Amino acid sequence: MDNPKFKKLARHSKNPFRGSHINNLDDGCLMLIFSFLSPIPDRYNTALVCHRWRFLACHPRLWLRVDRSVKDLSQPGVYPSIETAVSAARPGDTILIAAGGIHRTSNIQIKKPLCLIGAGELPDDTTLICSRGSESALEFLSTCKLANLTVRAELGCCLLHRSGRLTIDGCILQCESNPLDHLSHAIVTTATAPRGIQPVLKNTADSVTVTRTRIEGGAKAVLTSGTLSLQQVRVIYTRTSLFFWFNVEES
Repeated sequence: MDNPKFKKLARHSKNPFRGSHINNLDDGCLMLIFSFLSPIPDRYNTALVCHRWRFLACHPRLWLRVDRSVKDLSQPGVYPSIETAVSAARPGDTILIAAGGIHRTSNIQIKKPLCLIGAGELPDDTTLICSRGSESALEFLSTCKLANLTVRAELGCCLLHRSGRLTIDGCILQCESNPLDHLSHAIVTTATAPRGIQPVLKNTADSVTVTRTRIEGGAKAVLTSGTLSLQQVRVIYTRTSLFFWFNVEES
């Protein structure tokens, strides 16, 4: 483009797209584009570009936020706890859980399709703890996804799957070591298909898919009576320091 001839052609070009820029789009168009990005890391990274992109990328229409450190919880889309965020969420929403500190969870039922994602760089930056005496930290009765989170259970299970397709990606599931650790499980699924009835499409069946996840503690990592898929899953039984690596699918 150093040639004066090409500069002159570019200057007098009648191309209607000349001078167009993504920032010339209105907020509605930009937000629609952002909605097609994966929440982590793509949509998260767009929030770092400028103030306008941060406002649109963090808009409650795209995802909700759980942040106990925010003083003004009156701003839309920000909630002080996971339970309140789940209650306010619409089917298909993404909930971004703030990194740092501990989020207490106890038998939170999720009955609509949601995606729960930790906001930290690593899964152990965002920790959910299920108190002793609770059956589970989270109970799933719909198709949901859990990503980039650490879930810890003192007694009972980290995640209880009742129905729907549950995807667990890039998480750490921890069961506390205790004399009753035979009662502790990282994942419990009670979903079973009726006998003699097969789903028309495989992905419409109740199932649990676990990928790139570490499971620690407990006599049994998973208790299941349904369909389970494990890919790149590491299981650590802390009492005897046994390590297992799974990349299988069971039905």
